[in-house]
Amino acid sequence: MDIEERQVAGLMVKIDRLICVGFETCVEVAPDLFQMDEEGIAIFTSDTNEVDKETVLEACKECPVDALVVLDASGNQLHP
Repeated sequence: MDIEERQVAGLMVKIDRLICVGFETCVEVAPDLFQMDEEGIAIFTSDTNEVDKETVLEACKECPVDALVVLDASGNQLHP
């Protein structure tokens, strides 16, 4: 699967695994939300319940290749 998605803090977060190149900035900002897999590509952690909306947005905005997409509850794209 090339795109992983998960509801987090009232937002839909998507990881495009074809775009991710493993900078790990998302992990640095939100280690409770993201981790790197054995291929060096971002994936969600097993438990993302403790992550707040601001942290989600900050982590996704830090991705230098825009591999992370964030939508609000209405489906409006917040990032990128």
